[in-house]
Amino acid sequence: MQASKPSDPRIVPADAAGIARAAAMLHAGQIVALPTETVYGLAADAARADAVAAIYRTKGRPDFNPLIVHVPDLAGAEKIAMFDTRAKKLAAAFWPGPLTLVLPLKAGAEIAPAVTAGLSTIALRCPAHPVMRAVLAASGLRLAAPSANRSGAISPTRAEHVAASLGEGLELIVDGGAARAGLESTIVALRNLGGEPAGWQLLRPGPVDPEAIAALLGEPPLPLADQRIEAPGQLASHYAPGKPLRLGAVSAQPDEWLIGFGNVAGDDTLSASGDLAEAAANLYAALHRADASARARIAVAPVPPGGMGDAINDRLKRAAA
Repeated sequence: MQASKPSDPRIVPADAAGIARAAAMLHAGQIVALPTETVYGLAADAARADAVAAIYRTKGRPDFNPLIVHVPDLAGAEKIAMFDTRAKKLAAAFWPGPLTLVLPLKAGAEIAPAVTAGLSTIALRCPAHPVMRAVLAASGLRLAAPSANRSGAISPTRAEHVAASLGEGLELIVDGGAARAGLESTIVALRNLGGEPAGWQLLRPGPVDPEAIAALLGEPPLPLADQRIEAPGQLASHYAPGKPLRLGAVSAQPDEWLIGFGNVAGDDTLSASGDLAEAAANLYAALHRADASARARIAVAPVPPGGMGDAINDRLKRAAA
């Protein structure tokens, strides 16, 4: 991985000048790295095929892997997707925030076909991060924005992670500090059959607890019956460091960098107190440090299941695949 420079000119403060520059570049069809509350995103105008192609090209991302479109509010989302009562209820409860909804794409929506990878659905999120929201407002655009890293690699939670992962293929990174949540959004698909509600599915666990979604909708999620790629993070191998990764480790072997949790101490730790929210926020930064270490392999301590633990273990399982 190419290291970012100590004073990288591509990294700019999230001030008025930085936000204005980002909005201008997005209007010109260029890509920009922006902070969100989950991870840093590589943003482009979702209506422009050339801009969306630049995302795929810069990330080295498979073009069958759809992108999440970021919108400022429910009104903006309803211009490009079909919202039923369930979708509006979820948006009211969890937007702005780390919940992505996969919904039927509205006919005539001005979205580049590559955004949806040819599917009849679209993934939408209304972010809470003030910098991303400021850029959405300043640009007036809907922004396709997957994580700002090489496809399949460790997701970035700091501006310097973006610079190191994407190298010289990017001109502007707006620095909004460390991502608060540290894990990508929870993704939920609302299913319909003949125009009638037909349950929901959890496509990717994340910061929003699926139990809270089940309680709000009054029904548990449906099982995932097939392997269609409808949203980011569904590939078997994803979020991966450049070194072999061993899970469930309670001690390190001589050539391993151990990432601890709770009572398992290591070279680094997700959370010494066993706090799952702290562990989620620290996960990708810890993986970046381990990947940069002199050790040949990485080991990670057990993380208990349930709630945020399920989301952390999902990322670790894919990183180790």
